[in-house]
Amino acid sequence: MSYDPYPSDVLATDWRRSKTPPPAEHEAVMDLVVEEVMSGWCGAVTGIEGKTVQLEDRHGKRRVFPLGAGFLLEGKPVILVPPKKKTQGPTRTASGSFAVADSRARVALPSRIYVEGRHDAELVEKVWGDDLRVEGVVVEYLGGIDDLTSIIADFAPTPKRKVGVLVDHLVPGSKETRIADAVMRGPHAGNVLVVGHPYVDVWQSVKPARVGLTEWPEIPRSIEWKKGICAALGLPNENQADIARAWQAILRRVRNYSDLEPAFLGRVEELIDFVTAP
Repeated sequence: MSYDPYPSDVLATDWRRSKTPPPAEHEAVMDLVVEEVMSGWCGAVTGIEGKTVQLEDRHGKRRVFPLGAGFLLEGKPVILVPPKKKTQGPTRTASGSFAVADSRARVALPSRIYVEGRHDAELVEKVWGDDLRVEGVVVEYLGGIDDLTSIIADFAPTPKRKVGVLVDHLVPGSKETRIADAVMRGPHAGNVLVVGHPYVDVWQSVKPARVGLTEWPEIPRSIEWKKGICAALGLPNENQADIARAWQAILRRVRNYSDLEPAFLGRVEELIDFVTAP
């Protein structure tokens, strides 16, 4: 037997093809965070028009790029393609519940949910707004809970006129916990439910990855918390208008309940169940 050192024609194969597998296609769905390789621009998908995609960075600035190759998703190359049209089926609200087709907002119940501030109210509205309108629940903000005892007394809750209260930074030993305990032990116990989350501010209830962070930074007590967060995000923080714009940039990144921390989700659901219970 003779030995053939060249058993096959090396040129017969596709020797020019790279051994690296080509990037996978990925639908450019809303709020998908990608990086455009050439410019280094990193942002969330905020719109698709024709063959272009619009990306918004964490500062609220937007740029338009051609769809196709040249993007990184979690550090891996992808080819962005337009989202496929989905067949119509049961839809869900931002809170994860099934949407009620052709539903009108109910007349408001006599019961109420109070939250500490405007930002809390806006976040609850964005995620639970559809559900609250179907149930007829009104959410109001207090501007702080220092006067919660007198507010509850003025409202005069009853078994058919309940009050739920969502409190920021409800942790052992805090001022908020002392106020909540006094209300829950007061004359309207049973018709009032005060619950809270452990975060310094409702901003922290948004998962940090949604704003490009691995975790929310620790802010020294000597610095106003929201200003410190804005500085950490590289956002202006000189006045209240800057703070408001920063919050709107964060709020835009919230798509649905999956972008919020469980410690916040559970408390809001608990309050809705409480005030709508027969």
